[in-house]
Amino acid sequence: MAAESEKELQQLRKRLAELSGKSYTHNIYTYTGFLSMAEQDVFYGMPSEEKASGYRLSGGREGCERQMIQFGSPKTLGYEEPFPIACLAVKPLMEKFADDLNHRDYLGALMNLGIDRAAIGDIFVEGKSAYLFCTEKIAPYLMENLNKVKHTDVACVLADAGKELPVKEPEMICFTVASERVDGLIAKIYRLSRSQSLDLLKGRKVYINGRLNENSSYGMKKGDMVSVRGYGRFLYYGADHETKKGKWSVSAGIYR
Repeated sequence: MAAESEKELQQLRKRLAELSGKSYTHNIYTYTGFLSMAEQDVFYGMPSEEKASGYRLSGGREGCERQMIQFGSPKTLGYEEPFPIACLAVKPLMEKFADDLNHRDYLGALMNLGIDRAAIGDIFVEGKSAYLFCTEKIAPYLMENLNKVKHTDVACVLADAGKELPVKEPEMICFTVASERVDGLIAKIYRLSRSQSLDLLKGRKVYINGRLNENSSYGMKKGDMVSVRGYGRFLYYGADHETKKGKWSVSAGIYR
């Protein structure tokens, strides 16, 4: 269900409406695959009547960017159902000789298996290992066939995300800005020029609380979660006080 072009996004919108309607009509839970932030923005922009069956989003654990939508709710359906999401640990057979692998290496190995991108959620690299979220349907295939990442032989096994992959706290930083505009904060946090920050906003690469944001003058609010494609994410903690020079002392939590 990956969508990039405007035509694909229109098709996605139609598919989401169909899944919501199916949940309501047949009194069952329905699910999307893992959606990118651009695809999630399509969902958030849909009319409320097309979400009448209720919904939840999950990526497998707190803090995931790629998320699956579950249409239906205990209130409308009368029962609960867990998301069909599995967590897999990908570990080298011989850690001593394993390559230093990154997110792109693991994703490339998955795509080389012919996996639909919508079947794969977030991938977290932890030292010489990685943890990935995927649909329950594809998990057995990955455990059987994902045996090499670049030049490293690996084993792919089920994992308990809650125990093996704790949520990391963001790294807090403090700095001063002329205002709480999002373009200025992005420039400061990622050490970019203001024009580079504006290019990211114009290029549809900035999401605030899961919604696409192209407004460079957006005033940041305490608790806003900002994702900048290609750079990372940060949680805005807000302004502490105004300095003697008329600037604002602010803080944010950076997810490394």
